Amino acid sequence: MKPFISLAATAFFLSFTAVDMASAEAVTHAEQIQAGSYDVEPYHTQVAFSVLHFGFTYYQGIFSQISGRLDLDTQNPAKSSLAVTIPVASVLTTSSKLDDELKGDQWFDSAKFPEARFVSTQIRQMGKNEAVVTGNLTLHGITKPEILKVRFVGAGINPLDKKYTAGFEGDTTIKRSDFGIKTYVPYVSDNVTLHIAGAFEKRS
Repeated sequence: MKPFISLAATAFFLSFTAVDMASAEAVTHAEQIQAGSYDVEPYHTQVAFSVLHFGFTYYQGIFSQISGRLDLDTQNPAKSSLAVTIPVASVLTTSSKLDDELKGDQWFDSAKFPEARFVSTQIRQMGKNEAVVTGNLTLHGITKPEILKVRFVGAGINPLDKKYTAGFEGDTTIKRSDFGIKTYVPYVSDNVTLHIAGAFEKRS
């Protein structure tokens, strides 16, 4: 058994090292990203939210199963565009009871409003790896302008699926009452902080 374990361990180490080395080749400067059309890679894209709960703790959850498209013009970033759709019923916290409650009509009402959507209206590059993305957020049947602060993380060939992938992170704060979600305000904060981890695969 020992030789088998040794061989298995060696194979795992070699495969891990290969993946790690490939990952290390990712570019980290936005001007090096390949221009073109990208689709959201849903397995590594998340929208995390945080609210202040009764003034005691910042409670967090996530949305997943996100879809969408990024059209990236690296020569003129202002011509780029972004559109993403978030299934509201994908909401996940540490409590399944709360998950069901959030999907209900006192909160997101996912049966009536199954999707949230963000569509950019303006993209402004603010530095080498930063941009401000202005767009319209539709949530709970209401559309309001919101602003995302976006930072480029890295891009390169994903060593697992061999697809060219670009990654970004974004942050914003919204008022849930602006979208008609007012349950327990102000005991559960009106301000909701959003942190987005976005992975995009280039279309071939």
